[in-house]
Amino acid sequence: MSASIMTWPVLSVVTFLPVLGAALVYLARGEDEAARRNARWISLWTTLITFAVSLLLVWHFDPANPGFQFVEKAPWLGNTITYHMGLDGISLPLVILTTAIMPFCIIASWRSVTVRVREYMIAFLILETLMIGTFSALDLVLFYLFFEGGLIPMFLIIGIWGGPRRVYASFKFFLYTLLGSVLMLLAIMALYWNAGTTDIPTLMRTSVPSGLQTWAWLAFFASFAVKMPMWPVHTWLPDAHVEAPTAGSVVLAAILLKMGGYGFLRFSLPMFPDASAYFAPLIYTLSVIAIIYTSLVALMQEDIKKLIAYSSVAHMGFVTMGIFAGTTQGVAGAVFQMVSHGIVSGALFLCVGVVYDRMHTREIAAYGGLVNRMPLYALVFMVFTMANVGLPGTSGFVGEFLTLLGTFRVNIPTATLATTGVILSAGYALWLYRKVVFGAMTKPALASIKDLTWREGLMMAPLLVLTILFGFYPKPVLDMSAASVQQLVNNYAAAVTAVKAAALP
Repeated sequence: MSASIMTWPVLSVVTFLPVLGAALVYLARGEDEAARRNARWISLWTTLITFAVSLLLVWHFDPANPGFQFVEKAPWLGNTITYHMGLDGISLPLVILTTAIMPFCIIASWRSVTVRVREYMIAFLILETLMIGTFSALDLVLFYLFFEGGLIPMFLIIGIWGGPRRVYASFKFFLYTLLGSVLMLLAIMALYWNAGTTDIPTLMRTSVPSGLQTWAWLAFFASFAVKMPMWPVHTWLPDAHVEAPTAGSVVLAAILLKMGGYGFLRFSLPMFPDASAYFAPLIYTLSVIAIIYTSLVALMQEDIKKLIAYSSVAHMGFVTMGIFAGTTQGVAGAVFQMVSHGIVSGALFLCVGVVYDRMHTREIAAYGGLVNRMPLYALVFMVFTMANVGLPGTSGFVGEFLTLLGTFRVNIPTATLATTGVILSAGYALWLYRKVVFGAMTKPALASIKDLTWREGLMMAPLLVLTILFGFYPKPVLDMSAASVQQLVNNYAAAVTAVKAAALP
């Protein structure tokens, strides 16, 4: 059944359902326990229904069609800027990842967030709408509004419900990302003046003059590099993760970081192919430094969350490297790696949240010998640690292997150096696991620690299944994105070849 048969605006429903949920939470006023309970249940049901409706997108999606599906278009601002939404094989996996992760965030906050629960849930639901909108927007101005709008709820989540240095971390996060995005706004204006439209599918078919390509590429790069984040503009991420509440860290790692990679795939490669090819060596260099340097920094961390945050920067290095390799395996691997990292890193932050709720510390030194008191937790944490390392049989392996394979075809030294990151990731991840889970249980505070509750087990089980399923059977994600990835790579290769041919005479 093709997407065109669907007569109702399913994409807009998926995008704006969380806002409806947020309105219902707002109406459930009061600060007593009953109002807080209502806010939690309304939020949970909203995210679950949004996820269920988003599965219709998968059901009706035609993987053989590389173009945009579920397209909705309506006049909005003047004659040029339209409300234009649609999905292809690159954006659909990220939309499903977003709707799937959000219920876990609500469940993770069930007991841990006790102050201003209504406001907290409203912030998360509005953030969900803005994240889905970012991946679905087919107009540059609409994309920019969704992309930037996501800053505000995240800023509040870190700044109000975060740790002791939350204000510093939230301002650092806000200023870093806003600075890059101002440059992107200028580039959007330049593209509009060049083509007379802000429609993304039209701009993907419009040739941009080489001078403007270079500047526009750099402006978009400034925004997406901070969002990823790439080295050396990654320093906001460890601070934001450490101070954010557990669910805030999950959303940050699982979804917000993917907006940078999505931006490279949606804008940098198709709209500025000449500049992308020209700057590819720069991206390779920054990616390799990110993979090796942040892995070494992760080895030195004393805070569990900081260690996982630095590992995220290293894993995003594989994504940028795969994207700018411009090969089918590289780009397909980057898309898969984004989905896999979303599941695995989200799960790792949930694991940290479990022990933090019991001990109220994230210091690695405060733990040890947890396997004696929490055998189930030790098992779950082991699977996600192994996926983070990229062990064959977990989803982490497939993405890393494909990006390395795709890069190896065009740049052997880059792929070789990036492979050392796999070894280093085993170093820090296994060291963390040994310190926290094994050894003697010498800390008196750990003597009474309890294993996973049924609520926490319910939260971990689906992520555990997906991590192993996609490790052995990555076909669903790869098939969904295959046609769109192939079209992107073909158009990119054709544009680069045409530029080279024009330069020869």
